[in-house]
Amino acid sequence: MKSSTIPSLRVEPKLRQAAENVLRDGETLSNFMEESLRAGIRSRKIQQEFIARGLASRAEARRTDEYYSAEAVFDELNGMLSCAEENTAK
Repeated sequence: MKSSTIPSLRVEPKLRQAAENVLRDGETLSNFMEESLRAGIRSRKIQQEFIARGLASRAEARRTDEYYSAEAVFDELNGMLSCAEENTAK
């Protein structure tokens, strides 16, 4: 597959310097920018999927008229966390 270019990005000198200051050994600014773009895309996809699940859940609750209180959900999540912590401690 042929590679493509991303449009040039104009930034303030302070931002460029900040980016250069956090580069790892052997890492270029281009590498850093590419990884940052990939991470941003992953984050946006995860966010979109989260919103889609929430909207689907809301639609299902409206369809079934089955709702749960925040306290009930919190208690269940707390129980799941406690169970996971116990399994990790073993």
